[in-house]
Parts: sequence; C-alpha cells; structure tokens
Amino acid sequence: MLTHLVSIGNSRGIRIPATLLRQYNINEEVELLPGKDEIIIRPITRKPREGWSEAFAAMHERGEDEPLIDDALEPEGWEWK
Repeated sequence: MLTHLVSIGNSRGIRIPATLLRQYNINEEVELLPGKDEIIIRPITRKPREGWSEAFAAMHERGEDEPLIDDALEPEGWEWK
C-alpha cells in the first residue's frame, strides 16, 4: 500500500486508512520502532507502567527493594552555594 506524507506543523505524517486502524485495533496511540530501512508502527496493547505495582510487591517480598544509594549522601543542613 502506498501513501503520501502530509505536513503537520514542522513535522510530516501519514494517513492510515480506517480499515487498517480497525484491523490492528489502533485507537489513540501507537509505538514507533525504527529499523535499518523501515519504521514499524505497532498498536499500544498495554498501558505504560501496567503491572508495576505487582512487580514492586514481588520485589518487596524477595527483599530486593533496598535503596541503592546510602542515606549518608544527603547530610542534614546542606545547602547549594
């Protein structure tokens, strides 16, 4: 399928036919994956940070949620000069 680029402000875009939008369940957002000689447009099937709460809870149960930076790096009363 061939299509033309359209001007959108300082950028360029493409129009995706409604049949393709329905076929691939594309609604509002897509993921663009740059390749060597191609750009892949992929529908967003998950929400950003989906499942993070469960992953953090599992990390806590395994004791893997300790801070990586020692609190000693933040002395009390320190100010920028």
